[in-house]
Amino acid sequence: MNGSAVQGLEERALNAWPAPQTLICGGWAVRAAGGYTKRANSANALAGAAPVETVVAPVEAAYARLGQPSIFRLSPLAPAGTDEFLEAIGYAALDPTLVLHRPTAAAPLPPDVQIDHVLTPTWAEGFAAANGVPPARRALHDRILAGIVPQTGFATLTQAGAPLAYALGVVERGAIGIFDVVVAPAARRQGYGLRITEALLAWGAAQGAREAYLQVVAANTPARALYAALRFAEAYPYHYRVKPAR
Repeated sequence: MNGSAVQGLEERALNAWPAPQTLICGGWAVRAAGGYTKRANSANALAGAAPVETVVAPVEAAYARLGQPSIFRLSPLAPAGTDEFLEAIGYAALDPTLVLHRPTAAAPLPPDVQIDHVLTPTWAEGFAAANGVPPARRALHDRILAGIVPQTGFATLTQAGAPLAYALGVVERGAIGIFDVVVAPAARRQGYGLRITEALLAWGAAQGAREAYLQVVAANTPARALYAALRFAEAYPYHYRVKPAR
């Protein structure tokens, strides 16, 4: 995938999981959300970002003021030598992740999947329970969800009146990003994750999305098998570098 296409997906992904606090520093978006998820609490290179050695001090200072660890998320947009520099100054590598991509196609929405266009307490509570979001983190999680600006679909798969799976779709500039596909623990390995993802792909196509993308931790073998079955292919990798606590 070329640099322009990577930049487009990176912009959409940052918008789809917004951080309540953002500082732009030398072409790096330094994001903070109270420590809930590394995606929303890391410095991300945009196109033309400055060399990391010129921004690492202000990034560390910003996170120190917030009482958070300094984290860099390294996509292909990070300048050459970024990973090596951060390793040399003691940053640990974490969570190799893949961005996957595929075209969309028109399809009917299955009747057992409901997609709401606004965040409801029912969806937020059900997702938090299925995904094991700690009660102390619920407010941070819900604040991120409430801050999403592009068109959003909050999907719920129900069987016999019981909600079993949840997922989030965000449509922007002809692409749908699929996030946080989660199945209730007692209902896993029964195809519900695939079904709700297919539903969001159909919904995205109906909203004008011509392509879809998602992010999956490289070590998550079951999720990668699910997305391979849905014909997602690797677009590019990323990983994090985290400054160890003293």
